[in-house]
Amino acid sequence: MSSLPSIHVLVGLVTDGRGRWLVNCRRAGTPLAGWWEFPGGKSRPGEEPRTALARELKEELGIDVLEAERSLNFVHDYPDKRVHLDVWRVLRYGGEVRARESQELRWVTVAECRELKLLPADWPIVDRLAQLAPTATPLAIR
Repeated sequence: MSSLPSIHVLVGLVTDGRGRWLVNCRRAGTPLAGWWEFPGGKSRPGEEPRTALARELKEELGIDVLEAERSLNFVHDYPDKRVHLDVWRVLRYGGEVRARESQELRWVTVAECRELKLLPADWPIVDRLAQLAPTATPLAIR
């Protein structure tokens, strides 16, 4: 068992239905600024994972998660913390994706993900995306 502090992070896999996935760049002044990641964030104490995912994507992207399924769950150790990544595929959402926290957003293919300065913890997610059919996720409900 690790003695590192542990955090639970919810990750949302959002597609445009054309083979591209949404990523965002960590802002200046935040840990690992300038690195790219899939959207999401930390759960609050006692918060259900699906609820935390919906809250984080509403705060970051302005979308309402209407349907999502758990896709992947794993642990990644950084030098200073252990991160439990709870990865959900967003099947349907309402609203239009926009950067609500002044973060840079990009729609990228799996191949383009491999060219980004992606957080080390997110590489297993890229491997998972390579197995998914991107057109299976419906476009946003507007």
